[in-house]
Amino acid sequence: MPWFDLPEPELVRYRTATEEPEGLDDWWRARLDEARAAAAPPALEPHLPEVYGPLGVWDVEFSGALGDRVKGWYLRPPGSGDEPLPTVVTYIGYGGGRGLPTEHALLPAAGYAVFVMDTRGQGGRWTPGATADSAPAGPSHPGFMTRGITAPETYYVTRLMTDAALAVEVAAGLPGVDAARLAVSGGSQGGGLALAAAALNGDRVKVCHADVPFLCDFQRAITLTGSDPYAEIASFLAHNVHLVPAALDTLRYVDAALLARRITARSLLSVGLMDEVCPPSTVYAAYNEITAPKEIAVLPFTGHVVPQLHAETKLRHLREHL
Repeated sequence: MPWFDLPEPELVRYRTATEEPEGLDDWWRARLDEARAAAAPPALEPHLPEVYGPLGVWDVEFSGALGDRVKGWYLRPPGSGDEPLPTVVTYIGYGGGRGLPTEHALLPAAGYAVFVMDTRGQGGRWTPGATADSAPAGPSHPGFMTRGITAPETYYVTRLMTDAALAVEVAAGLPGVDAARLAVSGGSQGGGLALAAAALNGDRVKVCHADVPFLCDFQRAITLTGSDPYAEIASFLAHNVHLVPAALDTLRYVDAALLARRITARSLLSVGLMDEVCPPSTVYAAYNEITAPKEIAVLPFTGHVVPQLHAETKLRHLREHL
């Protein structure tokens, strides 16, 4: 795919044109307080110790949006015992679930604990999931991006971001976690959730990694790319024209580019200049709103796949700042 978005000098200066809803902080505080009020304590069960041996693996369940139970994995490096460790909360890309612990062993091998959040309702495309979604009634396009889109309180992404924010709180209380050294990380949808979780947790999060993040600058994205998942929204609104104003208003409440203004964590993002799924300008829309110390890895000939070499860049960034 050739470059199709703004030239790089313009990307560096690009700012979202979407206006932030009035009272956004209070609105999000109400969502999180509502979820906390319905929460039950997290539950941890050792997972297949006869298989994983010295690698500590726990099957976790915690309360997310509306008190719904969300699954996760908690992994610790071999031989770490109860030592308080820096911990990375990890989020999954669109269509995937938490998968298996084998997919998340790199960070424990490097000395970090990791808490992997499952993605409610997803997990049928490329990695299995284990969490249901309490979806509201109403018309929607196949996929997840239009479920409940007529109001921010009922929108699927609101529930997902609430889960992501609360996952950080849960991780801070897990045994053997150094709550003063928490990071969030993810790619695509996981990258957008990492940005939202960092924004909604303030100083609790010290490092934020977001690779080619989704869920940013919605109102530009849905008019710029014909690729799913953003195209799910455009396809839905093409036939539900009467819902356009309400849907566009809803998207402002969960736009990670607007939420990024609240990030205090040291942030490392990546952007593919040939990315048709999450166009470069939408990534820069989030990056350019972050006022905390930040870096961006610019990948000129990369689409919506992050090169393996970037994994070492992220490990180095964690080692320096966590």
